[in-house]
Amino acid sequence: MKVITRLLATSAVAVAGTALAQVPLTDSSVMSIHDDILTLDTHIDIGAGYGTPALDPAVLNRAQVNLPSMRAGGLDAGFFIVYTPQGELNDEGHAAAVEAAEEKYRGILRMLRANTGTIGLAKTSDEVETLNEKGMLAALIGIENSSPLGNTPEEVRQSVAMWAERGARYASITHFGHNQFGGSSNPSLQRGDGEDPGLSELGRVLIEALNDHGIMVDISHVGPTTAADAMALSRAPIIASHSTVYAVYANARGLSDEQLAAIRDDGGVAHITAFRSYLAAVDPKISAAIDELREELGLVTGADRRAASPEQLTHYTREVARIRQEFEDVTLEQFLDHVDHAVEVAGIDHVGLSGDFDGGGGVEGWDGAADSPNVTAALLQRGYSRDDLAKMWGGNLLRVLRDVQAQAENS
Repeated sequence: MKVITRLLATSAVAVAGTALAQVPLTDSSVMSIHDDILTLDTHIDIGAGYGTPALDPAVLNRAQVNLPSMRAGGLDAGFFIVYTPQGELNDEGHAAAVEAAEEKYRGILRMLRANTGTIGLAKTSDEVETLNEKGMLAALIGIENSSPLGNTPEEVRQSVAMWAERGARYASITHFGHNQFGGSSNPSLQRGDGEDPGLSELGRVLIEALNDHGIMVDISHVGPTTAADAMALSRAPIIASHSTVYAVYANARGLSDEQLAAIRDDGGVAHITAFRSYLAAVDPKISAAIDELREELGLVTGADRRAASPEQLTHYTREVARIRQEFEDVTLEQFLDHVDHAVEVAGIDHVGLSGDFDGGGGVEGWDGAADSPNVTAALLQRGYSRDDLAKMWGGNLLRVLRDVQAQAENS
């Protein structure tokens, strides 16, 4: 792991507030701390054919996250994502969204059923911790884009209840493009989206239903007006499952300082994600080379890539990695600049980590689950304590999930 090697050669840190004060950054000390804390990634996307021979999570393959790489990198738990691209707001678009969500869920079920001795479904914070104590990996379910959840109040309430029973523990309101619930951080020009309109009346039903069933409200991908409306309406703390910091790098997916402070005041947690183009300017040579590669392989659009064969995707993944090695890539250090700023504004109790792996995420130094100890080493070098890392790597999220579920039980 080249980042650990570089850091270990240059630095030692004081790990404040623990029995490990003045721990030198050796490989063994980093791994001791990393293995001692529960590590959780709040956003892991899954590819087409997940849980089949086309993309088997039980083996090392092109995916940035699979069960062997989680073991290798000491990543104990993750939210596996039911992602739906935003389509047209009509009956045909809704039907396609429902089917896309169902296929993602089937993929997660295939993974769980085929690997019962390795990974288990967790629906509560206690279940995450119990699986971890048993030496098993924990899978939670997150919904990215609530578009499939219905077009009438009754449909929304029924859908949220169904997904809660299945194990969904967070749901983002939108993705790219406005939907029936509210506005996106990235309006669709093609569909004529205007400014963020805020939560719709149906969006208010959605928030109430999520609260009722102990599902965390996620404001990643959500426009600022809609996010503020959701935070004001929600009876429980909210999260941002995979976002960045606007003050460090201006990007529509970045959280403003005002939003970070609001998440803090709300008792929630903002997860900073390792997505290159949200963190810093990507070398134009990299972008141009990847665009040329996509043209050559016929993988120009997201739909093209979702329909591609496993062989095409493996070749594409290999070539993208080669391109990024050839030029100057966005780095783990740039990712941590966002983490530092989020901690400065929101406080250590309200910041977490996510990779957005297999959904476009990754930076040099943290480009998959196997690289996770690099994050721990780099955070230690920046002066964070073992207790700080335990909070950011999962403790903060598990606290919020407990709060959200307790509120639902007591309402």
